[in-house]
Amino acid sequence: MPGTELFGAEEKKEIMDVLETGVLFRYNHDQQRNGHWKARTFEAELAKYHGVKYAHLTTSGTTADNLALAAVGIGVGDEVIIAPFTFIAPVEAILHAGAIPVFAEIDETLCLYPESIEAVITPKTKAVVLVHMCGCMAQIDKIVEVCKKHNLILVEDTAQALGASFNGKMLGTFGKVAIYSFDFFKIVTAGEGGAIITNDQDVYETATQHADHGHTHVGNNRGMEPHDIIGTNYRIGELHAAIGLAQFRKLPYMLECQRKNKAVLERVLSGFPKVTFRKAPDKKGDSATFLDFFLPDEATTRKVLKSFDKHGVGYAYWFDNNYHYFKNWNHVKNLKTAAKLPIALFNPPQDYKTIKFPQSDNIISRLISIQIRVTWTEKELMDLSTKIENALKEAL
Repeated sequence: MPGTELFGAEEKKEIMDVLETGVLFRYNHDQQRNGHWKARTFEAELAKYHGVKYAHLTTSGTTADNLALAAVGIGVGDEVIIAPFTFIAPVEAILHAGAIPVFAEIDETLCLYPESIEAVITPKTKAVVLVHMCGCMAQIDKIVEVCKKHNLILVEDTAQALGASFNGKMLGTFGKVAIYSFDFFKIVTAGEGGAIITNDQDVYETATQHADHGHTHVGNNRGMEPHDIIGTNYRIGELHAAIGLAQFRKLPYMLECQRKNKAVLERVLSGFPKVTFRKAPDKKGDSATFLDFFLPDEATTRKVLKSFDKHGVGYAYWFDNNYHYFKNWNHVKNLKTAAKLPIALFNPPQDYKTIKFPQSDNIISRLISIQIRVTWTEKELMDLSTKIENALKEAL
């Protein structure tokens, strides 16, 4: 994703601000900082961009998932609905919260299918973790309705969709809390890093305490302020925050380039009747990090993949990917962990070893994704277009 393409003077300047003060810690040391508060500044700009009251940075998108669940009170025995097509991190977060992941089918948005959510709700269901996959949105309006109808907490995992929106409203602002990731393979990268955003003051204050060993951050005498809850350490450092801040300020440029480049490749694929595109409830709001398209069946898809390999077209085929689709999660199916988790004390409503997702299998087995780059030159984009066109002509 584009963050890794755009390191430059801006990132170096923000890093040097921190190194020149010697304060790598995000809290306190006010006099030494010379006015540089990178985590605090990034949080303020992230919140303003999304039109929300609060943002809090963490060490990763994974710890942001953990933090969001803790802040909204998800815990032992709670059931949390999630899709079988997602990076593994939010599933890990649910398990480590002591909760039980319950999987529901996706639709051609590549995200949770609203009707499938209702099909797996039980009296123990407390939340839905909605992952906006591959840069674009779910049927978010319908999912919000389902959550309201059943009094479920909506957590948006927007790690892959920073900058995306639905009908003018930013993704991440529809639920009670949302998470973002700034790791090395995201739209904006800090090397490692993540964030939550929310409009709920209680969620925010709980999150800031939980992420810093229960510190309430009252006053300027660290260690002497009251501790209201037991927490852990999800603190981002000032160096990572500095990089992320510089990157985040480039987001409008990133989105503009991605959308322009994606449109070029879409025009190429539009010339092939057997190709259909991922459903986007609001095409204008797509962050355009991936070009996602379908072939009629798995056999045709694999034929196209062989042709892409021959012609040098890079792609992702999630159906065979070990980290993004349930089919290949043998460690989850068998609940293999380093230490025993609370789920071992319960009987999950789904048998992970035998559960099937026919609708999701059908969708993912036909799906090919091509990552969109910001820094493609016109010639590179035209060369790729030619390769794609020739590969599809040969395969179809």
